[in-house]
Amino acid sequence: MIGRDAVADALLERLAGLQSGTTFCPSEVARALSEDWRPLMPLVRQVAADMSEIVATQKGAPVDPVMARGPIRLGRA
Repeated sequence: MIGRDAVADALLERLAGLQSGTTFCPSEVARALSEDWRPLMPLVRQVAADMSEIVATQKGAPVDPVMARGPIRLGRA
C-alpha cells in the first residue's frame, strides 16, 4: 500500500522538475506510483492540499484540490 509519505515525496520530486510558471496534473504523480493509479487520486489530492509548497488550480483559479470536481493542475505556491 502506498502511504502519504511516498505521495508527498513524489509530489515534491515532480514539483522540483517543473519549469517556472508551469503546472502538472495530479495523475502524473499517481501514475508514477502505481500502474493501478486511479484509486490513488483522492490520496494525491489530499496530500497536495496539505502541502504549503503546492497550489491547486482549476481553469487558472486557485481551488481546494480535495473539494474541486473535475480536472485540476498542481504547481508551485
